[in-house]
Amino acid sequence: MRTFRYLTAGESHGPQLTAIIEGLPAGMLISVDSLNHDLARRQLGYGRGDRMKIEKDTAQLLSGVRWGETIGSPVTLVVMNRDWENWSEKMSPLPEYRDDSSAVTRPRPGHADLSGVMKYHQNDVRNVLERSSARETAVRVAVGAVAKALLLEFGIRVGGFVTELGGISAVTPDETLDALWQRAGNSETFTCDPVAELDMKRVIDAAQSGGDTLGGVVEVQVIGVPPGLGSYVQWDRKLDARLAMALMSVQAIKGVEVGIGFNAARRPGSRVHDEIFYKDGYCRTSNNAGGIEGGMSNGEPIVVRAAMKPIPTLYSPLRSVDMRTHEPFEATVERSDTCAVPAALVVAEAVVAIEIANAFLEKFGGDSIVEIRRNLEGYREQIGND
Repeated sequence: MRTFRYLTAGESHGPQLTAIIEGLPAGMLISVDSLNHDLARRQLGYGRGDRMKIEKDTAQLLSGVRWGETIGSPVTLVVMNRDWENWSEKMSPLPEYRDDSSAVTRPRPGHADLSGVMKYHQNDVRNVLERSSARETAVRVAVGAVAKALLLEFGIRVGGFVTELGGISAVTPDETLDALWQRAGNSETFTCDPVAELDMKRVIDAAQSGGDTLGGVVEVQVIGVPPGLGSYVQWDRKLDARLAMALMSVQAIKGVEVGIGFNAARRPGSRVHDEIFYKDGYCRTSNNAGGIEGGMSNGEPIVVRAAMKPIPTLYSPLRSVDMRTHEPFEATVERSDTCAVPAALVVAEAVVAIEIANAFLEKFGGDSIVEIRRNLEGYREQIGND
């Protein structure tokens, strides 16, 4: 059973995106500014499309918070869609606005379009694409910002950067994570390598000129995580498995690595496993495991990577067929980005923060921040005496 539970609702061109979060303790500080900071980051990045010129995402807190603090009841978040005014009839819930002549009947390869209309017995792809759209991640980023705020109460921080984009790999400098996060925050491609950034922007420009799209790889790190989150006793309690599911739930993510990931298969064991030392506590001099061993956090920074495929909506559309006639056509073109890898980083941070927050509350949960802090301090004293 999840301790940090949330649901999202809303369509890409509907009036709003909504999330309800249950399980937050009372006494937790929430700043709308911190939510809006991550929402603004999600809209940045070289290669974004026209939708980002229309929307200026901000979050509203509608329940569960009083005077900037949670009160223990469910928290409701809303992100309004400014483009709704242009779609109020096409996306209206009222039957009098129905217009079957506007139905989208040419599914796009790589999207949920065709499988979705078959699954839900629909004849208009818009009934699928509006919900399957990555626009839904806006409100998940807001939920992730809430999770980050909870973790920050206990000294746990989440950040990341882009490691690859359009086949261009970035070199990660040997610096602290704080310094790397700052570098990424000052980059249009959210990378730490200014030389690679120039090449990334060049390939994005080329793809845009050709009506094509690009993918890449993002890396998320979590620091300050105590050992023991997750568990080895059941398959669905393993922390790495849960993080992989969270990342794979993000639109266009097709692969996940923890620590050195697939490189572990290419090395002998002597160059994979992190040796254990003791100096004022257990420690390691390497982190190939990415902070997770046996399905549990081990006290080292958690490191996960996610591979994002190129966005499947192309301005030079791929071939498809019309669902009514079965005749070949070019797929429908919806407004889209050339590259959304930097945005995917922000979404990846959010879902990782949510899953870490859930595992943290499972281990140290209580009804208030004070109670959780007492539980955490008792645990740290316990493992410090082992």
